[in-house]
Amino acid sequence: MTTVAYKRSRFRTRLPEAYRYTPSHYWLRPAGETGVWEVGFTRFATRMLGDIVEFDFTVSAGAAIDVGQVIGWTEGFKAVSDIYSAATGIFLGPNPALTGAIALLDNDPYGKGWLYGLRGGLGPEAMDVNGYIAVLDATIDKMLDGRHDQKETSDE
Repeated sequence: MTTVAYKRSRFRTRLPEAYRYTPSHYWLRPAGETGVWEVGFTRFATRMLGDIVEFDFTVSAGAAIDVGQVIGWTEGFKAVSDIYSAATGIFLGPNPALTGAIALLDNDPYGKGWLYGLRGGLGPEAMDVNGYIAVLDATIDKMLDGRHDQKETSDE
């Protein structure tokens, strides 16, 4: 798998070049047959959540889902967050490999640690690796600006 090295501030990762990405820090990759996708959290998302300790889906396999729809939740040491659909189609269910091995979400987020499967089409916000790098740059810059603003306020 060809990857693109990314580093900004203290964050670094290797992004699979052939994947598609969303602004909400999910990745999608084709999973065998046409129109079937595996979806996972990017390394940035797993870092923001902290070690993921639990997750569940609020939709069942076979349910119709739309881009941006809340389909479940995840709990990490740093945050509890909704899980959103990264595409429109049919929810195929969670990754069975995560049963008893939830650490795959953190340890292998671009490989065996995919989160759920779906059959359908990508939404208009899906982007290539270069588009996602621009999203990461903007997100990290905003976080750094926020820290700088907080420091200035506390120094006054």
